[in-house]
Amino acid sequence: MSKLRDDNLLRKDIILADDDADEVLIFETALQELKYQHTLRHAVNGDALFVLLKHKIPYILFLDIHMPCKDGVACITEIRKNREYDNLPVIIYTSNHAPKIVDECFAQGANFYLQKGYTLQILTENLKKIFSIEWNGLMHYPPRENFILH
Repeated sequence: MSKLRDDNLLRKDIILADDDADEVLIFETALQELKYQHTLRHAVNGDALFVLLKHKIPYILFLDIHMPCKDGVACITEIRKNREYDNLPVIIYTSNHAPKIVDECFAQGANFYLQKGYTLQILTENLKKIFSIEWNGLMHYPPRENFILH
């Protein structure tokens, strides 16, 4: 098997659902800083997200709360109701720090709550923590006090 094919097998498929192009660029920059082998697919809203999910279930999903068509809370609710997505890690990636939204995402089955608005270095460190988890083996649901990544 060629090296190119081996590298493609090691790449992790990631979906980022976020309607803010600047945030997508920041996220991609953080992934590049990690030198993480990935393919990043992007959905600009909740409806587009479900089109991507039907095409291929990713290794991990990063989901913004504030999106047009279908917001992040509606998306996580729909994802957790569908058994096809039982093994899909969903990381909320948002600038919304409202306790009510955090609690709702936790209750609906999100795996972590990653807050936007910090430095690129903090985002990179948080992504490093997230990617250090072996998601293929066992879904990770931290206790509520460890749910928010700062």
